[in-house]
Amino acid sequence: MNLSTAEKLIACARAEAEKGGFAVCIAIVDAAAHPIAFVRMDGANIGPADVSQKKARTAALFQTDSLQLGQAAQPGGAIYTLEHTNGGLISFGGGVVLRDRNGAVIGAVGVAGATTEADEAIAQSVAASLR
Repeated sequence: MNLSTAEKLIACARAEAEKGGFAVCIAIVDAAAHPIAFVRMDGANIGPADVSQKKARTAALFQTDSLQLGQAAQPGGAIYTLEHTNGGLISFGGGVVLRDRNGAVIGAVGVAGATTEADEAIAQSVAASLR
């Protein structure tokens, strides 16, 4: 993951968010969960800035979309309380693993500020743009 690619992914997410009428926060991290790019769209709330970054970190650290992790992180689940590890994680939709054309993990995107379903859809559109 480099800055040029991250900026293109941010642009993709922004366009998708604008189509839905959402102002969101978008974070791109590399495969080691280190920040590469971040945008808080005009009109986006402040709180989702941290949430988007945690969604991206979660997906990158576990090489699994945050929505999938959330299913096992429910009370009684195998990884319940996962959110309290690694400096704080997120286990609901909007954090999606990014893979290159060969399937190798190159990073993750985190989107927050719309509905959870819309966050997930925007993040998935970013991942699809790499295929």
